[in-house]
Amino acid sequence: MNDQVPAQSTVALAVGHTLEPREARTPMALLPYQQRWCADKTQVKVMEKSRRIGLSWGEAADTALLAASTSGMDAWYIGYTKDMAEEFIRDCADWARMYGLAAGEIEEGEEVFIDGDERQSILTFTIRFASGWRVTALSSSPRNLRGKQGRVIIDEAAFHTALGELLKAAMALLIWGGEVHVISTHDGAENPFNELCQDIRAGKVPYALHRVTFDDAVTDGLYERVCLRTGKEPTEEGKAKWVADIRAQYRDNAGEELDCIPKNSGGAWLNRALIEARMYDAPVLRWKPPADNFVLWSDEQRTAEMRDWLEANVLPLLLALDPDLTSGFGEDFGRTGDLTSIAPFQIERNMTRKFPFLLELANCPFDQQREALFYIGDRLPRMRSGKLDARGNGQYLAEKAQQRWGASRIECVMLSQTWYRDNTAPLKAAFEDGTILLPRSADVLDDLRAFQVVKGIPLIPDVRSKGSDGQQRHGDAGVAILLAWAASCAEAEPAEGETVEAEPDLYRSSRPGGWRGNGGRGGFLGHH
Repeated sequence: MNDQVPAQSTVALAVGHTLEPREARTPMALLPYQQRWCADKTQVKVMEKSRRIGLSWGEAADTALLAASTSGMDAWYIGYTKDMAEEFIRDCADWARMYGLAAGEIEEGEEVFIDGDERQSILTFTIRFASGWRVTALSSSPRNLRGKQGRVIIDEAAFHTALGELLKAAMALLIWGGEVHVISTHDGAENPFNELCQDIRAGKVPYALHRVTFDDAVTDGLYERVCLRTGKEPTEEGKAKWVADIRAQYRDNAGEELDCIPKNSGGAWLNRALIEARMYDAPVLRWKPPADNFVLWSDEQRTAEMRDWLEANVLPLLLALDPDLTSGFGEDFGRTGDLTSIAPFQIERNMTRKFPFLLELANCPFDQQREALFYIGDRLPRMRSGKLDARGNGQYLAEKAQQRWGASRIECVMLSQTWYRDNTAPLKAAFEDGTILLPRSADVLDDLRAFQVVKGIPLIPDVRSKGSDGQQRHGDAGVAILLAWAASCAEAEPAEGETVEAEPDLYRSSRPGGWRGNGGRGGFLGHH
């Protein structure tokens, strides 16, 4: 700690501090949930909390000690209003005085940065410690973290206008041992802050997540602390009335403001909770070339490689399908950037559309995409319909599918605003009615949540993301599922006298009786 701090500071001892290693900082002056937050030394930690429970005040207690220590670091506080910045810096100064730490006066100044060709400045509040470290409050612009090092505290994160970019800038500080603390109440289910919390719960990021509701804070002594500060005598009757009055003030917003339950956001198409409720344990299969030069292998080698993989991974799932149920599929096309996603379904007897698996193809040559699609389509029991993305290079595979199974069963879809407008509403109704079942997958969930309502129409914006496997995604599974749902609702029966292209079989399935609805044909297509 600061060399000028008395080894036995009476104030420090009163709050349980020895003022030695950072690991020992857990002030007794703080309530238990504040102590737990300060004691957690995870490099990135997130707090979803109730309103006005003193979490930022507890953070100031820990940050003052951090900046006062000779082995500490700078701290950068980012709130979304000037008042929040001033309050946090004052709290840090108050804690410094309480601990008996050597700190200067609060400085109000400017931080200058270059934005393109313009030189701009922002208002800052800073307190400097004798250790040489400082605590500074900045505005919430992501560019203000460039070149910084130390601890970043993002307060009321859900209310920052560019939280995603702000977090990205903050994470850069971790490389040299920095820390990122994210604190907020909720502001909608589709808010980036809630998405961050859900990603932590899903294990997608290695961050620590804390959660303190109003009731949790009351259990830990919040009411008694308020009474101590206001000079009132705490009683059980007084506590009950105080809690009831607080909840009455928030009325319909109490769930979000006090209980950490985010409301559904008006601009979102599908919320996370609704999608998760329609998921079950089913696989998402992924294939990518076994070698960088796979596309240059001979036709026979590529066909054999794909055939072997399909037989080992896909055939068992197809054999498990109910032979008496109607089937179909949707397909979203990708080649070297985005994925190709194939989404087969069966219509159960209660009219629920159940997706037994999804297949994702990354950097897959055109021929092998055709082989994989034909392999699945030929083996779907009572296959009645399919819709394929026919934009750009996807037109090749869509045409091949139409040639194989007929124009009355296969539609080559040119995705457009009009098509999305006409087909997204029925899919959303299926989620709301519980008539769709999808494989449980964080990537599938993210792809469905990628839909954004633009001028009243749910669309996939031109923004890419990365999946759990590091592969680029563009809502691929979401589009395939949407196409599959539309196919399941289509009037698609083979027209009388319609001819269907036949291709030679390289091998045949041993399933007795062939594949109902497909003429018993079950071969792997290696040529076209």
